[in-house]
Amino acid sequence: MNVNPTRMELKKLKGRLKTAQRGHKLLKDKTDEMIRRFSVLVRETARLRAEVESEVADVLRMFSLARGTMSDKEIELAFSMPVAALSLECVTVNLLNLEIPKLHLQRSQSEESYPYSFAEVTSEADHAVASAGRLVERLLRLAELEKATTMLSDEIERSKRRVNALEYVMIPDIEETIRYISQKLEENERGSLTRLMKVKSMLEEREV
Repeated sequence: MNVNPTRMELKKLKGRLKTAQRGHKLLKDKTDEMIRRFSVLVRETARLRAEVESEVADVLRMFSLARGTMSDKEIELAFSMPVAALSLECVTVNLLNLEIPKLHLQRSQSEESYPYSFAEVTSEADHAVASAGRLVERLLRLAELEKATTMLSDEIERSKRRVNALEYVMIPDIEETIRYISQKLEENERGSLTRLMKVKSMLEEREV
């Protein structure tokens, strides 16, 4: 670091070093906690994704069975009139100073649970409609978890870069500069002491 080797500068650098070391510790602790939370989120996301993918496959299989026993016209008539209206609200929650999206689903249901007469469709279609309705909230929860996981992963990378910059660049530079200034001041003190001793010796010689 390009600084003047003075005691004032040495004092300032020692203060900066303490601040950098304290910031490094806090940032390292925060990074460790984010990694712990990230591991929990990854496990929960993987579990929910496996469950949702299995449920989606079941719903598609039931719809396929229903289509196999019904004509295209019957399918279109049966599902052309929805019985529920969905609205989605997106807010944010704070996770370690990171704003994570949170989805709130609001459902308004009509008096009829199914948009068709039971005599017109097969039981597979009934099960598919019921399962698809239950699956919406789980899909939204999966979307929340995956977004939170991605955002937390990016923040961990940024935090690691800052920790490394402090640990391997900034703190060593400050420590090296402190050593340089300390050595320079010691050299100046020795030089001053040598000059004083010479002056004293010359004065003593004159007196003699």
